[in-house]
Amino acid sequence: MVRVELKFKRLREDAPLPQYATAGSAALDLRYCGDTSITLAVGEIESIPTGIAIEVPDGCAAVVCARSGLATKRGISLANGIGLIDPDYRGELCVALKNHGSALFTVHPGDRIAQLMIIPIYSAKLVEVAELEKTERGEGGFGSTGIK
Repeated sequence: MVRVELKFKRLREDAPLPQYATAGSAALDLRYCGDTSITLAVGEIESIPTGIAIEVPDGCAAVVCARSGLATKRGISLANGIGLIDPDYRGELCVALKNHGSALFTVHPGDRIAQLMIIPIYSAKLVEVAELEKTERGEGGFGSTGIK
């Protein structure tokens, strides 16, 4: 595992710090920073503040992912599927949660709401070509390699 320095700033004195749940965790847990509980109705989307801002290291991006337990047990996921934090963003990290479940879901101050992963990024140099290299798969799209 490669370690990089992730600078952060608490925007509120009581902002809970992101933490790795275990020594082998690939992502940091993000927690809700607020004074009151937030209840999401079925189908509702809410932006949940973390109370922190970060400085993503050069050559990296930060990715916000859903917590698998919330997604599978409660139907709570990210409204945008995945959150991308560009390295030049310095504002508060907020997590857009959506309730896909069948019941109300309440987020309490300090609850773990998402995960934050730091990943390397590559900047693409676009090269226009007349033809792309052929592959075995070719233009086979959705489901082309699975059950038919």
